[in-house]
Amino acid sequence: MKNLKYIWLSVIALLSVGFVSCNDDDEYFDGKYQERPIVVNKVYLENYESSVPDREVEFARLGQLIRLEGSGFMGMKKVFVNGFDTYFNRAYVSDNSMLIQLNSKTPITDAEDDVRNTIRLVKDGTQTVHNFTIRAASPSIKGLQNALPAAGELVVVHGEGLQEITKVTLPGGVEITDGITSDKDGEWYSFTMPSGLTAGGAIVAEGANGISQTPAYFNERRGMLLDFDTEGQQGAWGWKEAGSMIGFEDRTDDDGNVTMKNDLVQDPLGTNGQVCQIVPDRLLTDGGIVSGKPRVTECWTVGDGNLDYENWARMSALIPADTPLDEVAFQFEIYVPNPWGATGQLQICLVNNYQYKGIDSDEYGSGKLTAFFIPWVVDGKNVPFSTEGWTTVTIPLSEFGKYKALLEDKEAVAPTFQTVIDDRLAATYPNFGMGFVNTDYKLGDAAFPSDLFNTKIYVDNWRIVPCKNVVISDYPEDDEEE
Repeated sequence: MKNLKYIWLSVIALLSVGFVSCNDDDEYFDGKYQERPIVVNKVYLENYESSVPDREVEFARLGQLIRLEGSGFMGMKKVFVNGFDTYFNRAYVSDNSMLIQLNSKTPITDAEDDVRNTIRLVKDGTQTVHNFTIRAASPSIKGLQNALPAAGELVVVHGEGLQEITKVTLPGGVEITDGITSDKDGEWYSFTMPSGLTAGGAIVAEGANGISQTPAYFNERRGMLLDFDTEGQQGAWGWKEAGSMIGFEDRTDDDGNVTMKNDLVQDPLGTNGQVCQIVPDRLLTDGGIVSGKPRVTECWTVGDGNLDYENWARMSALIPADTPLDEVAFQFEIYVPNPWGATGQLQICLVNNYQYKGIDSDEYGSGKLTAFFIPWVVDGKNVPFSTEGWTTVTIPLSEFGKYKALLEDKEAVAPTFQTVIDDRLAATYPNFGMGFVNTDYKLGDAAFPSDLFNTKIYVDNWRIVPCKNVVISDYPEDDEEE
């Protein structure tokens, strides 16, 4: 099939031979063509890289090259696509065929209703309108604002090309057609989470620009590490009233001495049950956390006493061992009701072997199983961060120091999810943890000296998820090898 592209390119070359002159003596301008009726029988998509380089289609996207097949094209003066005056090269016009490049400036959802999804062909003595669907570029997904919502909560999907979403299909085949809101610029769409949905996976949406699909992490709980309620096991040791360890229950020894207090709190929004305030109120007294302080807090899964649970091979049904690490992520929810800025870092550790010293210490980079979340630094500037509700954070495992360095080393073997499984099992303490650090931070030439911290930050639902981005092909057979 791919040999057809060379045949079509040859046809284009032959077409251009007869129409190289631009003066009025050319046959193209002969008056006999101006009254000849224009008929469009078929529209073809021209793509020499495709397995079908000359494909009959019912729609095309901006930037694509289409070929009209019919009669009466000779002498064409004007072409309007969705009302937009579209340039065409008369060298590629014969009486039975013409090529049109769809201009990227052509309006789609902004086009007037009476011209939308039309191609109007104009000569001096006649014209015709051919109904044909015009779409923008294929829609794409950037992320979900709330990937693990409670029933009744708003789910917002962010991306591009998401105009006029009319149908959403959730994992398990649950379809939503009512109550969908989509941004006129195509940057998001939203819907309300229905009750009773237990399946996890991808969200598929249908809109003006075709079908979009999120990564397969919506409502996905099979990789749950800790939800601070029923799933996962939290560990704590050496708890002290002024210490860094986050406690999960009240304990006393035989003498009545307090050995642990429950630092977890109920979700202020009332939807997520028990959650972790990563810097508990007991440490925010006296004005807050002083500047320059490492290891402000630490919160861990239970660790070496539960190797069966800490062995992430248990997630193989969700994430195959050979999955590349840019397709696997650590995900959690965060709620920051008041602006968080100027200071503070969340340090995330795949194993328990770190002192929570911050991103500018020896605890990040080559060989280190750590990543950092510092949302108030945007393009090298302090932009205070807050959320209106629970918001999902997704950090690909490829962003953890050791794996990022391996992926940047072109001679190294690319790490996979099996690499992570092995690294954790090889650790003396395979606890997974998150903590708060209030040390200085530098990003290139920008310096962010630490300051007093007194903001409440809530986190919940630590989990490992698949995060492969998917763009739905208009023609899936193009992905197959010939």
